[in-house]
Amino acid sequence: MIEPQYLDAGEFRNGFTQARINDRWAPLDALGRLLLKRSYRSVGICSNDRICVQLVQLYGFIDRRGNEVVPPKFDSAGDFNENMAPVAIEQFWGFIQPDGEWAIRPGYSQARAFSGGLAPVADETGNWGYIDTSGKLTVAPRWDNALPFQKNTAVVLENERWGLIDKTGKVLLQPQFSFVEGHSYGEFFDGMALAFRDGKYGFVDETGTIAVEPIFDLAGDYGEGLALVEINGAYGFIDKVGKLAITPKFEDAGVFSDGLAQTCNNGRWGYIDTSGQWTIQPTYDRATPFKNGLALVIQDDRWIYIDKSGRVIWQEG
Repeated sequence: MIEPQYLDAGEFRNGFTQARINDRWAPLDALGRLLLKRSYRSVGICSNDRICVQLVQLYGFIDRRGNEVVPPKFDSAGDFNENMAPVAIEQFWGFIQPDGEWAIRPGYSQARAFSGGLAPVADETGNWGYIDTSGKLTVAPRWDNALPFQKNTAVVLENERWGLIDKTGKVLLQPQFSFVEGHSYGEFFDGMALAFRDGKYGFVDETGTIAVEPIFDLAGDYGEGLALVEINGAYGFIDKVGKLAITPKFEDAGVFSDGLAQTCNNGRWGYIDTSGQWTIQPTYDRATPFKNGLALVIQDDRWIYIDKSGRVIWQEG
């Protein structure tokens, strides 16, 4: 357990996160140790034993011991994935290897990380397509925007609507869904992506099939086979074919994780299991999803960590 002491912090990935000290950031490992050889304006995630950092205006990379391995010299940069990182220099984007050498030389107006062997890149006109790890164009630039692949599908945008393509560029789902502020679009959770159209929410699966028609007033991401939905002002959960699994009866609710979901009744939060039964009674002011067997709850302005039985593991003060 790392005691609360930082102004802000991110989530751990590959054993590291970011912690804010005053107006600067530093990498923090899972033992609570700060890599304080320098502090930075921004700190990325640890991947391929590299962490993207911003020093003043320029970006470079350090290793997991805090040693500088690629000096800050890029105008912009993204995190490493699949042994390459997108970087920009003099307004053009390319990709570097972990040692800082060029893997694909700058030649794109924009670029995003590799995933599944392909990376989204934009040409000089701003149209997006995909290249492979050799820099060969595999999906011709034709989209208004494009995101990294999730397994075998990727989100592409056209006329402010999103759809899905496969790795050959074949359209699996014509762009038709709108953007909702504060919600992800086309991001798959438990094999399903939240989709918004004509003021209603539904879900798309990874083949591009509309698995649950957009008929709900509000919906949340799937977790452990169930997704939050709102019907007539009450919250419940549906299964992956859209059938009600837990009758809408809650004032608010979250996502299932570790077999439990935080739910609200009479202004108080607790946790239910996948059958809809209370396992931790609603006694908290706020509650967050379980992760690795622990959940953060707030009661009387105090932070408390509990386990899945509701036992207090740590509490503030």
